[in-house]
Amino acid sequence: MENILAGLCGTSPEDPLPVWVHGSVGHCFNQLTFNVTPHVILAVVSACFLGTPRSGSRVPCRAGWGCRIAASFILAGLFLADTIPAAISQQELGPVYLEALANGTATLTWLTHGLALLMLCRSIHGPTRGPAALALLTLLPLPSFIITLVWYYQSRTAWSPAHPAASSRFAFLCLQLAALLVYVIGYLFPTVGRQDFLSINHSWQEDQVISEPRIPVPDEQRVAEDGESWLSRFFYVWMNPLMKRGYQWKLNQPQDVCVLPHHLQAARVCDRSHRAQEAVQLFSVLHAAFGLRFYSLGLLKLAGNLLGFSGPLLLNLLVNFMESRQEPLSHGVLYALGLFAGSFLGALLRNQFSYEVNKVMLMVRAAVISAIYRKALRVGSTSLTRFTLGEIVNFMSTDTSRLVNFCLSFHEVWSLPFQFAITLYLLYQQVGVAFLGGLALALLLVPINKVIANRIMTNNKEMLKHKDTRVKLMTEFLCGIRVIKFYTWEKHFNARINACRAEELQKLRAIKYLDAVCVYLWAALPVVVSIAIFITYVLLGHQLTATKVFTALALVGMLILPLNSFPWVLNGTLEAKVSLDRIQRFLELMDQDLEAYYALDSPSDTATAMEMRCAAFSWAPVEEESTRQPLSTGTLQLHIENLSVRKGMLLGIVGKVGSGKSSLLAAITGELIKQGGRVYVCDLEQGFGLATQEPWIQFSTVRENILFGREYDAKLYEEVVEACALSEDLNILPAGDQTEVGENGVTLSGGQKARIALARAVYQAKELYLLDDPLAAVDADVANHLMRKCVLGVLKHKTRILCTHRTEFLEKADALLLIDNGRVVQTGTPADILPLMEAFPKFKDMDKKDKALDEQGQEEAIETEAEESTQNNHLICKEEEKKEGAVAFQVYKAYWLAVGSWLALSILFSLLLMQASRNLSDWWLSHWISSISQTANTSVMVCSASPPSPELLLFSTVGLVSPIQALDTTLVPSNGSLDVNFYLMVYGSIAGANSLFTILRAFLFAYGTIRAATVIHSRLLQRALKVTVIKSRAGWGSCKSLCCSHNLYCVDDSLPFILNIFLANVYGLLGMLVIITYGLPWIGLVLLPLAALYFSIQRYYRRTSRELKRLYSLTLSPIYTHFSETLSGLSTIRAMRATQRFELENQQRLEQNQRCLFASNTAMQWLDIRLQMIGVAVVTAIAGIAIIQHQKQLGNPGLVGLALSYALSVTNLLSGLISSFTLTETMMVSVERTEEYTTDIPTEPQDKLVQVAADWPSQGLVEFQQVVLAYRAGLPNALDGVSFTVYPGEKVGIVGRTGSGKSTLFLALFRMLELKSGRILLDGVDSQLVGLEELRSRLAIIPQDPFLFSGSIRENLDPQGNRTDAELHEVLEQCHLRDAVTQMGGLDSELGERGKSLSVGQRQLVCLARALLTQAKVLCIDEATASVDQKTDQLLQQTIRERFADKTVLTIAHRLNTILDSDRVLVMQAGRVAELDSPTRLSQRDGSLFQRLLHSGQQ
Repeated sequence: MENILAGLCGTSPEDPLPVWVHGSVGHCFNQLTFNVTPHVILAVVSACFLGTPRSGSRVPCRAGWGCRIAASFILAGLFLADTIPAAISQQELGPVYLEALANGTATLTWLTHGLALLMLCRSIHGPTRGPAALALLTLLPLPSFIITLVWYYQSRTAWSPAHPAASSRFAFLCLQLAALLVYVIGYLFPTVGRQDFLSINHSWQEDQVISEPRIPVPDEQRVAEDGESWLSRFFYVWMNPLMKRGYQWKLNQPQDVCVLPHHLQAARVCDRSHRAQEAVQLFSVLHAAFGLRFYSLGLLKLAGNLLGFSGPLLLNLLVNFMESRQEPLSHGVLYALGLFAGSFLGALLRNQFSYEVNKVMLMVRAAVISAIYRKALRVGSTSLTRFTLGEIVNFMSTDTSRLVNFCLSFHEVWSLPFQFAITLYLLYQQVGVAFLGGLALALLLVPINKVIANRIMTNNKEMLKHKDTRVKLMTEFLCGIRVIKFYTWEKHFNARINACRAEELQKLRAIKYLDAVCVYLWAALPVVVSIAIFITYVLLGHQLTATKVFTALALVGMLILPLNSFPWVLNGTLEAKVSLDRIQRFLELMDQDLEAYYALDSPSDTATAMEMRCAAFSWAPVEEESTRQPLSTGTLQLHIENLSVRKGMLLGIVGKVGSGKSSLLAAITGELIKQGGRVYVCDLEQGFGLATQEPWIQFSTVRENILFGREYDAKLYEEVVEACALSEDLNILPAGDQTEVGENGVTLSGGQKARIALARAVYQAKELYLLDDPLAAVDADVANHLMRKCVLGVLKHKTRILCTHRTEFLEKADALLLIDNGRVVQTGTPADILPLMEAFPKFKDMDKKDKALDEQGQEEAIETEAEESTQNNHLICKEEEKKEGAVAFQVYKAYWLAVGSWLALSILFSLLLMQASRNLSDWWLSHWISSISQTANTSVMVCSASPPSPELLLFSTVGLVSPIQALDTTLVPSNGSLDVNFYLMVYGSIAGANSLFTILRAFLFAYGTIRAATVIHSRLLQRALKVTVIKSRAGWGSCKSLCCSHNLYCVDDSLPFILNIFLANVYGLLGMLVIITYGLPWIGLVLLPLAALYFSIQRYYRRTSRELKRLYSLTLSPIYTHFSETLSGLSTIRAMRATQRFELENQQRLEQNQRCLFASNTAMQWLDIRLQMIGVAVVTAIAGIAIIQHQKQLGNPGLVGLALSYALSVTNLLSGLISSFTLTETMMVSVERTEEYTTDIPTEPQDKLVQVAADWPSQGLVEFQQVVLAYRAGLPNALDGVSFTVYPGEKVGIVGRTGSGKSTLFLALFRMLELKSGRILLDGVDSQLVGLEELRSRLAIIPQDPFLFSGSIRENLDPQGNRTDAELHEVLEQCHLRDAVTQMGGLDSELGERGKSLSVGQRQLVCLARALLTQAKVLCIDEATASVDQKTDQLLQQTIRERFADKTVLTIAHRLNTILDSDRVLVMQAGRVAELDSPTRLSQRDGSLFQRLLHSGQQ
C-alpha cells in the first residue's frame, strides 16, 4: 500500500502521504483527500438520480436548471483539457499519474452530474431546485481549488512565461472556479413555492387516472420513492411511515399502502410493453421494453462483487500489521478505514442492486400478466379450446412467477463465473499448477449436476402436467359437489383425484431426492477437491506447509460458492424457458379477426340488420378436424345459404336439441370459424345484446351485473328490471339489487340467473339482440311476462333473434327458421312452421299451462339458501378474511404432526450433527495453525514462520482461526511432513463424517416434507368429500381456488425449500456464536446491545412484513377470480364490446396487487440495509478496538482475525435468518389456510346406526312424518311439519309457488340437510339411521343442473364401471342420444370440461340416462327437461313412464302437462302440505290452489 501511494505521489515509502510540506498542505494529500474523494462521493450520489422517472405532465423546467447543466458539462470539459498541460509539464506541478487520476475522476463526475441534472429537470423536480443535498455536494471540491490557488500565489508561478504549462493550468483553474460560480447562481435562481410544487404533484397524480380510476388518492397516501432525496432512497427513509403503520396494526386494506412510483404503475408499464409488441415473441417484447434498464444493473452487481473481495483482503492486511509490529500506526488506521468503507459501500451497492432488480421484476410481472389477459380477450374462442381453464389460469400464476424469478438468475449467470475466475487465480498463486488436479474434479461434478438438473426438469414438467389435471378435476368436483353427493360418487372422484395426486407426488418425490443428492455432492465437494489438490501438490515434489494447507482450504471454500449456485441458477433459467415457451404457445394462438370475418360493405337494402350468404362455419379449424377429436359440439358444421334479417323484426329459431341453434348465434357474434361466404352485420362496432343459454353472472352485486359498466339511469333501470320480471326477486333478496351474488351466481336460482343475464343485455341498449333460450329456466307465468314486457315490449323496435324450445311463445314472431343438423331446413311465418314442429301437444290449452311453475324447483332451494346465507350479511361472499397477528403456534404444531414427531426430531438431530461436525473441523484447523505458530520458533519448520501471504484467509468463513490454547505443545516432531499428515488425516475424517451427516439430513428432510404434503392434501380432500353442501355453497369459491393450487403448491414445494434454508441458518448461527464466544469472550459486550437492536428491528419489520404479505395474497385472488370469470364469459364480453373495460379492471386489480408486492419487497430492503449497517458498525468497532489494543501491546492478532472474519459474515447470516424466518411464516399461512378448511367447514354426519337389506327399499314406500327442517339455526323453517305418504309404485307430482319448499323435500329425503324434528321412513326404516352413502345410493334423482365432468361418456354414465356396453347403448337409445354419441365417436369419446362438447339439452339427456341406469325403487325428478324441445320431451316422458312403471316417482313439475297423468298431486305452500289428491279432483275443486295455478298458467 505504501509503495503504491509513494509511486503515485512521488514520495518516499516511509512517509507516502505527507500532510504538510514547506508550510502548506501537501499537494498529494490535497489532491487525494480534497479533490478525488469529494468528486467520487458526488459521482456516486449523482448516479443515484440517473434513474429518476420523467414526470407525466409537461411542466417547463426552471431557467436555473439550464445554467447548472451547462456549467456541469463545461466543468467536465475543463478538467479533461487540464490533463494535457499536466502531462506535458511532467513533474512540474505534481506527478503525472496523480494529476491524471484527479482530472479523470473529476471529468467523469461532472459528466455524471450533468446527466443526473438532465434527468431531474425532466422529472417532477423540474419546477423546484431539485434535491438540496446534490447541490451542496458540488461545493465539496472547493477547498481543493482554494488550496491550489493559495499554492500558486505563494510559488508565484501563476503567470510566469518560464512555466507555460503551469500558467495554462492556472487559467484552467480560474475557469473552473468561474463555472462553479455559474452553477451556484443557477441554483439560487428564484423557484416555484412548495405549495405550487404540491399542486403540480397533485396534477401529476390526476394525470395517472388510468391506473387508479376508482380509488381517489387521499392526502396521506404517499407516492413511493418519487421525489425523495438520495439519503432517503439509500436508507428507505420514505418507508418509515409505512413501517410504523404496520407496527401499529394499521395496515388493513390495500389502500393503506403507498402508491406505486410513477414508472412502475401498471398502466405505464403495459403501455411500454404494448408499444413494443410489434414483435410477437414475448421475450423480444420484454427485452425491448425493459432490457436496457435491466442489463445496466449488472454494473451495480459487478461493483458490489468487487467490494466483496475487499473485506477479506483488508482483514488479512490488518492481522499482518498486528503480527509484524513494524508498520507505522497510520497503516493500521488506513486498513481499519478501508474495512469500514469497503463494507459500507458494498452493503449499499448490493442493497440498491436487489431493490432495482425487484422493480424490474415488478414491471415484467405487470407486462406479462396484462399480455396474457389481453390475449385471452382477443383470442378466437375456437382456438382457446386447446387449453383448459386451469391451464390458462396457471399461465398467469405459476408460469409468470417463474419467468419473473429469472430476472434474479440472469445476473448470477455472469457474476458467478467471474468470482470463480478471480478465486482460481489466487489459488494458482498459492499452490501453482497443483490446483488443476482439484479443479478437474470440481468440473467433473458440473456435468453430473447438469444430468441431475435435467432429470429434475423432466420430472418437473411431468409434475406440472399431473398438477394441471388434478386442479381441473378438483375444480369440477367442487363445482358439481351437490350432484356428486346425490349420486354418491364421492368415492369415484376421491379415487380419481388421489390417482392424479399420487402421480404428482411420485414426481415430486423424485425431484426432492435428486435435490438431496445435489446438496450432498456440493457439501462433499470442498473436502474432496482440497484433498485432490494436496495429493497433486505432494506428487509434484513439493513440501506441504500449514500455511499452504490453510490458505488452499479457504480458497477452495470460496470456489464452491459459484459451483454450488450455478446448477440452481441454470435450473431457474431452464424453468423460465419452459414457462416462456408455454406462455408463448398461448400468445401465438389466432386472434379473432373481425375485419376478415364480417363484410364491411352494406347490402343495397338499408333496412337489413344482418345477412349471411353461402356462409359455412365450424367449431374447429379445417386442418384440425381430420387430425384430432374436436373438443366442442361434435363436428357440427353450420351452412347458411341465404339469411337476411330486417331491422326491427323478431326472428324465432327452432329445431331439436343439438341442431345448431346456439351455433348460429355464435356465428353471428364471430365466435366460430368462418370457412367461406359472407356475413354482414349493421352497426358492428356497437356490438350485440347477447343472452347466452347458460347465463354468465359476475361475482359482484345484482345491480353491477345488470349495468355491466354503463352509467346508472334510474328510469331505464326500473323499466328493464320490471320487463325482466326481477322486481319481486329484488324485494326478496336481503339487500335488494345491492346483494352480492357469489362466483358464477351461486346464490341465485337458475331462473334468476337467466333473467339477470337478460336484463343485462336489455340495459345495454344495443340494436341487435341475440337471445338464446332465456325462457327455458322460468315458469309459464314468468315466460309470458318476459315475452310481453321484454321481447315484445322494451325491445319492440330492436332486431331480435330468439332461439327457444317453447314454441307456444313464437306465434307473435315475424318469421321462424327451422334448423336441423346445422342447415336451415325451412323459413316462413309461424303459421307455416309451427305445425312442422312434430308432435305439437294435443291439448292446445294445456300447452299454455305446461310450465306453470317452472323455476320454483331451482329457486326455492337456493333462494331459501340465499336467505339463510344473507340474513346477517348481504355480501354473501365476504372478502376472505385477513387473519390478524402472527401465525398461531397451532399451525406449526399441525405441520410438525403432519411430518410426524419422530421424523421431525431426527431431522433436527441430523442437522445438529452436521453443524457440529462442520464447526469441529474449523476448530481443528485453528488448533493446527496455533500449534504451528508455537512450534515455529523451536522446530525445523521455519518455512511457516515467514509472515503469511496476503491472500491467506481470503474468504474462509473462519478467517485466521487463531491459537485457541494449543492442546498439546509437547507434540513437536522434527519431521514437519509427518505432522502435516497427522493433522490432514484427522481433518479428513471429520470432513467425511460431516458429509455423511449432510446426506442423512438431506434425505430425511426430503422424506419428511413429502410426507407432510401427502398428509395435508389427503386431509383436505377427505374434508371436501364430507362437507355439507348447503352450508358451504357461498364460501366455496374461495375454498375452491385456494385448495386447488396456490396453497398446495406452497406446502408441496416452496415451504420445504424455505424451511430448509431457515433451519440451516438457525444452526449456522448457533455454531458461529459458540465458536466466537469460545475464542473471544469479550465480543459478548458488542453482541449483547446488538442482539437487542436486532431483536427490535426484526420485530418492527416482521409485523409490517406479515401484514403486507397478507395484503398481497388478499389482492392476488381477485386477479385470478376476475381472470377465470372473464374466460367463462368471453363470448358475452366480446359481443357486448366490453373488452376494454375488462382490460382496465384487470389493470386496476393488478395495480392494487403490485402496490402491496412493491411495499413488501421494499420492506425487505429496508430491513436489509439496516442489518448491513449494524454489521458495518461491528466490523469497524472490532477493527478500532484491535488497533487500540495493538498500541497498548495487548492484542492477540489471531483472536482479532477470528472476530473480524466472523463479523464479516455474521450480518449475512442474521439477515438471512430474519428473511427466511419471515418467508417461512408467510409460507405457513398456506398451512394455516388448509388447517382452516380442514377444521372450520361443517361436515355431514358419517355414522350409520342400522344395517339394511341389500335390496332395501324393495317396495318404494315413502313416508314423511311431521318433518321440520331449517337451512340454519335462526332461520324460519323451510319445511314446517310436513306429513304425507307415497305408496309403492305411485307417481306423485309436486307443485307450488317459488319458495314453497318443493326442492327442500328432495334435500330432506337425501339428507342433504339434517331434520330438526320428525322423521322420513323408506319402507318403514328411518332414513336418519341409515348410513348416508347407502341411503343416497338406493335413491335415484335427475337434478336440475345437468352436471357432467371431463372424461368419457362411459365414465359420465357409469363412473363405477358396473354396466356392460349393451346396457349403456340401450339407455342412450331410450334417451335419444345414440346418434349424437355415435357421431362423437362412441362411448369412449371425451366430453371436455363440464361436458362442453354437448349442447345443454343433450347434457340433460345424459343425466336422465344415468337415472335410467339405476335400479332404485324411488326416483326424484327435478325440472328434468327444461332445455329440451317438446318432441323430445314427450318421448322422454313416455320413456320415464315405461321404465319406471313399477317404481315410486316424485316429480317437481314445470310443464304442468307432465304431471296431469300422475296418480296424485302434492301442492306445497309455505313449507306445509296444502293439498294432496288426484289432478282431476283438484282441478275440479273450486278455490283449490292447484286450480289457481292452472289458471295463472293460462293467461
